[in-house]
Amino acid sequence: MPEYISQNRIIFPDIAEADKDGLLALGGNLEINTLLSAYKKGIFPWYSDEYPIMWWSPDPRMVLFPKKFILSKSLKHTLAQNTFEVKFDNDFESVIEYCSSVRRKEQDDTWITSEMKKAYLNLHYAGFAHSVETYRDGKLAGGLYGVSLGKAFFGESMFFLQRDASKIALYHLVNLLLQWNFHFIDAQVETKHLKSLGAEMIPRTDFFIHLEKALLEPTLQGNWSQLINFKTEIHHE
Repeated sequence: MPEYISQNRIIFPDIAEADKDGLLALGGNLEINTLLSAYKKGIFPWYSDEYPIMWWSPDPRMVLFPKKFILSKSLKHTLAQNTFEVKFDNDFESVIEYCSSVRRKEQDDTWITSEMKKAYLNLHYAGFAHSVETYRDGKLAGGLYGVSLGKAFFGESMFFLQRDASKIALYHLVNLLLQWNFHFIDAQVETKHLKSLGAEMIPRTDFFIHLEKALLEPTLQGNWSQLINFKTEIHHE
C-alpha cells in the first residue's frame, strides 16, 4: 500500500516498501529540493492530471550503461549522412513540450502534465535538468531530456518528428557521458525501443549500488552547451 506524504514535509518511505509495480508514495510536491531528494533515493514522479503526484521505484530497473550502447547499422548510416545538427540545452522548453504532446503507440494521454513541465523547467533553470536537441534544416526534429546528479543521468522522455532524430540525440548524449565518465543512464521502466539500443534490466538493489557510487562524484551543474567537447566518438565494428 503506497504511503501518503505531506505536501509541506517530504519524507519518502524506504524504496523496499514500494508495491509490486514500483509505486512507493502519493502526494508531496514537485519543488526542486523534493525532486533532487527523490532522484538521489532512486525515486521518480510519474502520474497524470486526474491523480495525485505518484512516486515510483520499480524493481527491476532499466538502465543503459554508456559503453553498452548499441549503434545499429542503420543509425550509423544516418549519422554518416550528417543531416542532423545536435545541440545541448539549447531549447529545453520546446523539447519537454514536444515530449508531452507527441503521441506514441498505445498511448492515449501524457504523464507530462503542466505541473510536471513547470517543475522540470525549474530544474533546468537551476542547472540540473538537461536537453539534447536534433535539428534538420534549422528545424527541431527530435530530442530528449533528463536530470543529472553526480555521474548519473536520469532519462525522462524523448520524442521525434523525423526518423532517427531521437536516436541521434541519445547517441550524442551517450557520447558525451562517455567523455565525462558517467556511470549510467536511468531508463526507469522497460521498453523494447531502449532495449534495442542496449538498455538492460537490473535488480533495484543493484541499481541503488550504482546510484550511490555515481552520487559520490560532483554534479556538472549548469548549461551543458558551455562544457562540451565532441572530439570523442563511439566506435563500433
